[in-house]
Amino acid sequence: QVQLVESGGGLVQAGGSLRLSCAASRNIFSIANMGWYRQAPGKQRELVADITSGGSTNYADSVKGRFTISRDNAKKTVYLQMNNLKPEDTAVYYCNVWSAGLSYWGQGTQVTVSS
Repeated sequence: QVQLVESGGGLVQAGGSLRLSCAASRNIFSIANMGWYRQAPGKQRELVADITSGGSTNYADSVKGRFTISRDNAKKTVYLQMNNLKPEDTAVYYCNVWSAGLSYWGQGTQVTVSS
């Protein structure tokens, strides 16, 4: 069974930084896109950033210049460096991975930014 294990969430003051990590289990191969989504209370889940197997990145307008997505293919891990966090970044952050035409989701990690 494929598993995605997320870590790095927590509580931080506005202006602070956090780094999220998501490691895919060993039995997942040929990973294509990897990405991060978030869902705030009462809102729909939205794309934060994603990265292709070749390293091309895409960001939501609201996080451009503040967040950086990266991946380590050997470790099957995707990262999200979040700087200059704002209270509106508060949400549950989910890792997403595409492999062999299938989409997999992590369990989510809470990020809370206090003003």
